[in-house]
Amino acid sequence: MVDGETRGKPALVVKVGGSLAETGRLDTVLAMIAAARIPLVVVPGGGPFADAVRNLQAAMRFDDAVAHRLALLAMEQMAEYFVGRQAGMKVAHSLPDISDAVMEGQIPVWAPLQMIGDDPLIIESWDMTSDSISARLAEILDARLVLLKSVGADNISSAYELARKHIVDNIFPEIVARADLSWSVFGPEDDGPLTELLSGEGVA
Repeated sequence: MVDGETRGKPALVVKVGGSLAETGRLDTVLAMIAAARIPLVVVPGGGPFADAVRNLQAAMRFDDAVAHRLALLAMEQMAEYFVGRQAGMKVAHSLPDISDAVMEGQIPVWAPLQMIGDDPLIIESWDMTSDSISARLAEILDARLVLLKSVGADNISSAYELARKHIVDNIFPEIVARADLSWSVFGPEDDGPLTELLSGEGVA
């Protein structure tokens, strides 16, 4: 981590797709993040925990507003899982939690319900996935956004094209445009560029 006043201000929001747990890349990616030399915060996807919410919604017939909050809790479950898999990470529920973890030299892994459970800019629908939720955090923190995916996005320079190709949800481009976010997508073939980014190259 860097020293000085910037230590409590994450330069990156790194969304780690829940699918990485299923493809076997999660431990590798978490180790790369833990070795970062810039302050960052991790946003976990919901992964199999979110899939369980989808299945339960069909069986138990609760509405999308309830499903949304349960999906946020699914992200919190993944946060706990990440922290259990990788030393040097700590679950963070709030902006002070994030700042404290960074100041302690740890990687904060965001549990989102406390911060955005009642955020009027968050849509309580499956149309808004953890990609858009991570973009919302990047907007709040005025940070660069990095999406780590199980698929690559080579030669895609538009958030709208990402959505058209179903790499992100349809709300993501709206948040990116509103917040004027700088973003990148890294797939399984992009470990080299990701390592460079995490070392601080190209991060304002």
